[in-house]
Amino acid sequence: MKQIGRNWISRALRIAIMVVLAGALFGFIVMSLWNWLMPVLFGWHAITFWQALGLVLLSKILFGGFRGGWGHGRHWRRGMRERWEHMTPEQRKELQQHLQACCGHFPSAEPKTE
Repeated sequence: MKQIGRNWISRALRIAIMVVLAGALFGFIVMSLWNWLMPVLFGWHAITFWQALGLVLLSKILFGGFRGGWGHGRHWRRGMRERWEHMTPEQRKELQQHLQACCGHFPSAEPKTE
């Protein structure tokens, strides 16, 4: 039992070290690119390592959250499409009315027939 506890602690420690090293490397890369490009192109000031880490964190919060990888939205859309296809026409109409009420205009997903 003690061996399992030690393995878990060892693994958690290795993961923590890897996260810190990856963050430090990414912060250094952002700082280097910023200091190489921004002062020359736009006349902006150079930044420190900690400012670069702050920019990375701020941009992740504002623009991407902490989801992993590209194409995250595709999985969501595929799941919603599958749900939509399994709905009855009454359920679809009810969902559209709900979305119109809370989100405003919501276009019909069904093909228009003329």
